[in-house]
Amino acid sequence: MVFAPSTAIVTGSDSGIGRATAVALAAAGMDVGITWNTDEEGAKETAEEVRASGRKAFTARLDTTDLPGCGAVIDDLVRQLGSLDVFVNNAGTGDGKPFLDLDYETWMETLDTNLNGAFVCLQHAARTMVSAGTEGRLIAVTSVHETQPRVGSSAYTASKHGLGGLMKVMALELGRHGITVNSVAPGEIATPMTDQHNEDPHEADRPGIPLGRPGDAREIAAVVAFLASPAASYVTGASWPVDGGMLQMGPQAGSHITSTDWLEA
Repeated sequence: MVFAPSTAIVTGSDSGIGRATAVALAAAGMDVGITWNTDEEGAKETAEEVRASGRKAFTARLDTTDLPGCGAVIDDLVRQLGSLDVFVNNAGTGDGKPFLDLDYETWMETLDTNLNGAFVCLQHAARTMVSAGTEGRLIAVTSVHETQPRVGSSAYTASKHGLGGLMKVMALELGRHGITVNSVAPGEIATPMTDQHNEDPHEADRPGIPLGRPGDAREIAAVVAFLASPAASYVTGASWPVDGGMLQMGPQAGSHITSTDWLEA
């Protein structure tokens, strides 16, 4: 049977990458479960865009620091959707505190949001797919800092390293069930998380990024949509950087290189 996904859940889809992903999956023919933590109005706006594509949308509040209770939110959305073909773990946060200044509470909040809560939600999604006996797609939005560190982001980097490793183990274990598991690792993307609200990334100058600009959330969503599609049936255990070439320059390049002198031979 050819994998033909009709249902998806995208966590943290009230804005930014999550919203763009929900809309892209709806355009690909999927009904979408949408989650939000603090921005209910944003989730409603995402739902309206999904419905504009002729698909169903369901919204739910999801706090990934609510452990292990956040899994019940995923189960409830599955019940409303009727099935689950694609699960995108996008919910996340950052703190930006240097290691010596990082308090334990902030450390745990970042790890719970980005890693521990992701584990619970991904496990609930995977168990649903295995119980149904059908193929599935599990996708995590990580970060270029899944593989490269960044000064001042010890908790964030640790959580993203952990999530990337978790996804690789899941790929090994779930392949026999016909479930692919992949990560998408964005660089700097013009979203509310990077304090870039409704800005055109093509108008921003980033000399330290080979493509010279931040990314658009829809450019991340396009890669997620590919991994969720039948065309990606033999792709698993991979992490896809979508970063304008930033990783070729080093993890501080986007913010710390201020001229294009490096391009001179």
